[in-house]
Amino acid sequence: MNVRHLASRVEGSGVSLRPRTAPHPVPTGDSFAEALQRAQTPDLTLSAHAAERIEQRGIPLTQADLDSITDAMRHLDAKGARDALLLRSDTAFIVNVPNRTIVTALGQSDMKDRVFTGIDSALVL
Repeated sequence: MNVRHLASRVEGSGVSLRPRTAPHPVPTGDSFAEALQRAQTPDLTLSAHAAERIEQRGIPLTQADLDSITDAMRHLDAKGARDALLLRSDTAFIVNVPNRTIVTALGQSDMKDRVFTGIDSALVL
């Protein structure tokens, strides 16, 4: 799948790439569209669901974050992981390691009292 195809799927899914007023703080730095574009590489893909959750929850994604997630996926792949939880102090990502795809993302307030199922590995970033 190429980047243009994935971007058109996200845009066609009803996900708005424009900033909107939300109860979460607005992330600083790159725009969501720029972060989404950077995430659509052969090493890392953002599912439409994850893109929607990242936008709704105001989760900032910098290039350093994307590089860290990519490195984590390589490490998990070497260990044989398939579906993993990547956990950092303010955000959790569920990823599909073989497909190099971020499946969903949760902000700190969304993680409270959550149970993560359907994963075989976890990595603290």
